Amino acid sequence: MTFSSQVKYELASQMSSSRHCRLAELTALVAMSGTIEDGIWYHDSENDLLQERIQKIQHLLKCDVNDDESRLAMKISLCEDSFLIDPILIERSCCKQAFVRGAFLAAGSVTDPNKGYHFEVVCACDLHARLLLQSIQSFGLHPKLIERKKYYVVYIKDGSEIVDILNVMGAHNSLMNMENVRILKDISNRVNRRNNCDTSNIKKTVNAAQKCVKDILYIEETKGLAYLPSHLKEIAMLRVEQPDMPLVELGRCLDPPLGKSGVNHRLRKISEIADELRRI
Repeated sequence: MTFSSQVKYELASQMSSSRHCRLAELTALVAMSGTIEDGIWYHDSENDLLQERIQKIQHLLKCDVNDDESRLAMKISLCEDSFLIDPILIERSCCKQAFVRGAFLAAGSVTDPNKGYHFEVVCACDLHARLLLQSIQSFGLHPKLIERKKYYVVYIKDGSEIVDILNVMGAHNSLMNMENVRILKDISNRVNRRNNCDTSNIKKTVNAAQKCVKDILYIEETKGLAYLPSHLKEIAMLRVEQPDMPLVELGRCLDPPLGKSGVNHRLRKISEIADELRRI
């Protein structure tokens, strides 16, 4: 079962206790999952879960979407081949939650968080899409709306906001599963960054040591190490003998011992002398 299906099955296992929230969810389910022909709404999805959800809510409300009195209660009216939804239907925050839940059950999907972060609801009508967009925005989220061919898509790509929209809809188990995945991915990314940083630092250290040895050998070939002051000659000979030794250990081998910054200063001075000789 896909992550999207898991979310839908979790949502379908719940039911709002209030009549107004049930009406809001039913309106979203009907408006976004069927077609209208000659004023009659037909459910054109073969999704058993969706069909059962619509039938269950209609049964609880004792209404039929093709009954004029029921449509009046649902705050919908016909407009050519779609329903017009009166925004008064979702004035309450709880009704907005139910409306978003119904829209997702009817025409939504969410990507497996192991693969990426993407939540979307596909609407056939621009007015439905904008009403859904505003409903989601009312919870402090930042969904986007784009036109894709003849459809209008409300979507969210931010992982933390997808977690929030799952919470809004009431998919708390799916929310926890997604959060666990996000935590593991974050830990993995941190470890990779740490390893990359360590690798980069090691590479820089090795390159610096190799360059220093080349500089010392160049001085030896051109002028001889006696050309260097005694304190630089001492560290130069030690570096050639121990090309892989860390600077701290090099400093301890000197007499008197020298700290890391002091060793680094002397090796840098040797490289400057080598560069001057190369320019001659």
